Amino acid sequence: MESLVNFFDNIPTEFRAGILIGGVVVFWVVEGTLPLFTFQYKKVRHAGLNLFFTLTTAIIGFGLAGVLLAASDMVANNQFGLLYVVDLPLWGQLIVGVLLLDFIGAYLVHYTEHKVKWMWKFHLVHHSDTTVDVTTGLRHHPGETIFRIGFTILAVIIVGAPMWLIMVYQSLSVLFAHITHANIRMPKSVDRVLSWLFVTPLMHKVHHHYTQPLTDTNFGNIFSIWDRIFGTFAQVEDTKSLVYGIDTHMDPKENDDMVNLLKIPFQPYRVPEDEQVQNLVPKK
Repeated sequence: MESLVNFFDNIPTEFRAGILIGGVVVFWVVEGTLPLFTFQYKKVRHAGLNLFFTLTTAIIGFGLAGVLLAASDMVANNQFGLLYVVDLPLWGQLIVGVLLLDFIGAYLVHYTEHKVKWMWKFHLVHHSDTTVDVTTGLRHHPGETIFRIGFTILAVIIVGAPMWLIMVYQSLSVLFAHITHANIRMPKSVDRVLSWLFVTPLMHKVHHHYTQPLTDTNFGNIFSIWDRIFGTFAQVEDTKSLVYGIDTHMDPKENDDMVNLLKIPFQPYRVPEDEQVQNLVPKK
C-alpha cells in the first residue's frame, strides 16, 4: 500500500495523460469491432468537437489545480475531515475515501445539475450528443467543469483527502468516463452483475436516453451503489431501444455546432417534453 501511496503522491504527468489519451484510443478501436450501435456519422469530426471540450476542461483544471492542492494540504495539516474520525489503515482510507469522493464529487453534483435549471443548461451540452461514444465522456461545457471541480474541492475538505487519494480517484474517474460512454457491446448478464457495484456501459447508456424519466436516472460515475441507495437506479431490457440526445435539442444545427453548444447555457430554458405533459395534468 505504501508504494501505491508514494506513486500517486508523485504521479507522473505521463501516467495521467496516458489514461486520458490512451483510454480514448483503446476504446476507439474496440468501438470499431464490437459496437453497440452502428452510427452513420463522421466519427473523426465528432471526436474533434468533443475533444475541444476536453481541452477547455484541461485548461480550467490546470487553473484550479492550486486550489485543489491547497484544500488537500489544509485538511492534511489540520487532520480535518471524515477520514480522521476513525483511525483507518491505508487500504481503509483508499476504499472509504474513493467512495466518498465519488459520492460528493460525481453523484451529488450530477444529481444537482439535473435538478437546478440554470446548472442543467450547462450540463445538457453533455446530453446533447446524439451519437454517444468514448469521446462523449469528455464533452462538458467549461461552466460545468467549474461546477464539478468545485464539488470535488468540497469533497476533499469534507473527506479530508490527501493528494495521493485525490489522484487515485481522478484516475479512476477518467477511466470510468471512457468505459461507460464507449459505444461497445457487452453481454447483458455480465453488465448486470457488475452494475451491482460499479457503473457499467449499459447502465450509463440508459442515462443518455433523450427523454425523462430515464434521463434523470443513473447519475453515478464509478460506483452504482449511490443510485441504488437513493432510488435513482434504472435498467431497460432492450438497450437498442434507447435514443441518445436530449429532447429539447435534437436539431443537429444546435447539438453539432461548437459555437451554439457554448451559447446554450445563456439561451432561454426549454421545458422537456415530459415536464410539459406533467404541467398539463390537473393537480389533485
